[in-house]
Amino acid sequence: MPMKTKPKVLIVSENASMMFGGEASLPWHYFTRLRGRGVDTWLVVHERTRAELARLAPEALDRIHFIPDNRFNIVCWKMGAKMPAQLGDITFGYASRIANQIEARRIVRRLVREHGIGVVHQPIPVSPREPSLMVDVGAPVVMGPMNGNMSYPPAMKAKAGGAVQKILGSARTLSNHVHGLMRGKREAALLLVANQRTRLGLPPKCRGAVVELVENGIDTELWQPRSVALSGTAGGMRLLFLGRLVDWKAVDIVLEAVGRLPPHGGVTLDIIGDGPMRQPLQALTEQLGLKERVRFHGFLPQPECAAAMRNADALVLPSLYECGGAVVLEAMAAGVPVIATAWGGPLDYLDASCGILIEPTSRDDLVAGFAAAIGQLASQPERRAAMGQAGRNRALRNFDWDDKISRMLVLYEAVAAGRPITDADVEPTRPADRLVQHQFMLRPSAHQES
Repeated sequence: MPMKTKPKVLIVSENASMMFGGEASLPWHYFTRLRGRGVDTWLVVHERTRAELARLAPEALDRIHFIPDNRFNIVCWKMGAKMPAQLGDITFGYASRIANQIEARRIVRRLVREHGIGVVHQPIPVSPREPSLMVDVGAPVVMGPMNGNMSYPPAMKAKAGGAVQKILGSARTLSNHVHGLMRGKREAALLLVANQRTRLGLPPKCRGAVVELVENGIDTELWQPRSVALSGTAGGMRLLFLGRLVDWKAVDIVLEAVGRLPPHGGVTLDIIGDGPMRQPLQALTEQLGLKERVRFHGFLPQPECAAAMRNADALVLPSLYECGGAVVLEAMAAGVPVIATAWGGPLDYLDASCGILIEPTSRDDLVAGFAAAIGQLASQPERRAAMGQAGRNRALRNFDWDDKISRMLVLYEAVAAGRPITDADVEPTRPADRLVQHQFMLRPSAHQES
């Protein structure tokens, strides 16, 4: 039997950056890890990350094609910066991304012709509702894994602001019509979704198969547990928050929770990250009398973040609008237990063996729940250690990047060959991966929900 030839793959995305983190890191993982498997791989990405990528992989620059920045991008960025983050993203941010996709599509079509590329993969944006222009590019298109279709917890919708929520709802309704003009998702050969919530956010009348695959993965070389267990004492604990300081991350919840704990209990909080909420959060820290217990570190390079994670006793993630939450997987890989809001992404990753999930029934319930969970773990160092080990075992078993790339190669081969996705292609080597829809199956009417 002749050996299978791996199809040539082109990754196309708005950003590819380990420095930006979040979803921007996903295209870079695919590009570098596919190349590491000997797959002929190209990357089309905006030039804003050119300097970083040249530093990370100078030997691969001949395979990276940059979308040039332009005056329209700059105007959109300036206008969007004046608006609430979510509103700016779906208005001026989206307009800028569409302009970039027009140029990206031109580059992709040329590369497909010149190099005989077998599969075009657009891993981001991860939103299932954002239309795509990657259609009729000369090769079958894979999109995702996507993770989105989020809303705030019902009891916390006031956190987002009524006007913003109405605009977001209108934008979601409008997106279904825009998909008729920008047909990338409707025409894609394969749509990857992280969960059923995301699947219900896909546009109607998609032609391709839909496979469930978690979008985030673990870099097990970077996110390592501490080599020697810290000698934890009952009552003391070092908490870590790692992420952007934006309103929906709700870091104020954790600050107030720490403020409810005994002042001499030995619980401290390190906050790594930056954003528009940093000043208000620092002011709240002073107001609560927590300056000696809370430290703001600002943005740190990823290796320093990994070192901070290794030295933490627990990660806290009070987010109210977290679709994914890669930081949860990073904590699990580092053997660190997690206290998180029971909403969105953390529910996909955590169970009772490795995390404590707080129901967002009200703001005060969240503060009280985080305070109680922190107090419990602070007094039980043995429980922290057991949860950390369980989390690492779960992360390595379910979310390793190498396993994800193996799965993707199987799917790429099926898509490039033009054959339907079968159960054999998605036979789960990991419980997180499963087929949720075969080609041309009808979707339920719930697809129309926002």
